[in-house]
Amino acid sequence: MDLISKIEALFQRRGGCCYLHGAQGERVTALQHALQCAQLAEWAHADQALVAAALLHDLGQLMDGAPGEALREDQHELRALPLLAGGFGAEVLEPIRLHVQARRYLASTDERYAQALPPAAQRSLASRGGRMMAEERLLFMACPHASAALQLRRWDDLAVHPGKRTPPLGYYLGLLDDLLRQARRPARLAIA
Repeated sequence: MDLISKIEALFQRRGGCCYLHGAQGERVTALQHALQCAQLAEWAHADQALVAAALLHDLGQLMDGAPGEALREDQHELRALPLLAGGFGAEVLEPIRLHVQARRYLASTDERYAQALPPAAQRSLASRGGRMMAEERLLFMACPHASAALQLRRWDDLAVHPGKRTPPLGYYLGLLDDLLRQARRPARLAIA
């Protein structure tokens, strides 16, 4: 099974699982959330790699468990990386890896952001180390893909609307396939 088929199978098997978002505890499926996040990235004119990261950022939550089981929050940003590294580069993988730390960064640098976090997000923030200290913020921002992770985090926080219209999964799987093909294309040397 190729990488795109594996990703599609994970969304088909566990994408219908719901988790609570927002102050009102809206029930958004994992697939709805992923599609909304990717759509927000597209609307922001992000490059294809960051749109892919937006779609795949929570894929680790879908990797373990039966179709109806609750989604796992712990270390989900790391769980899918070995699978995704089979085809995608750092421009996709690093924003995914850093998106949980990006919440910690934003909560420590933007008081309005921290206060607007719904209770579930506040609990998640606390369980992941809480707000970053000054040294942690410097180390985070030194990461080459920190700014992309911060963008992804903002879209992640906004992608919480049950039933919102988005392009279908197949549309974004096509984008992933294009990215994989580009990565396999040999680089051409320019001869001066």
